[in-house]
Amino acid sequence: MITGGAFQGKTEYMKKRFSLSDDEIADGGSCDISGLAKSRFIKHYELAVKRMMSETIDPLGFTEGLDCEAIEINEIGCGIIPLDKSEREWREMTGRAGCILARKAAEVVRVCCGIPTFIKGEKH
Repeated sequence: MITGGAFQGKTEYMKKRFSLSDDEIADGGSCDISGLAKSRFIKHYELAVKRMMSETIDPLGFTEGLDCEAIEINEIGCGIIPLDKSEREWREMTGRAGCILARKAAEVVRVCCGIPTFIKGEKH
């Protein structure tokens, strides 16, 4: 699992760490949800959670069933609390999905300013 704020270098870290090209990484914002279940590498998982919620797919059950090599998820729970109820619910669901991903992951890496910090697991 790779986490951190937006535009902090998470995708570049994943590409370098696993020697990937852009076309080898499924995008949670645009990939077919059923395709995500078969993907080895996923970026923008927080957007997949939002899409699942709008399509009445259980994001937590879906996340429990995932078996990927690496998943990138933006930290969206910090900052000003949104006024819109659906945005707050999305934040909550994304945080819960992130907890599942972190529990299942062998490694959890937070990337800030392009610098990886290992929260769980060994540095490679």
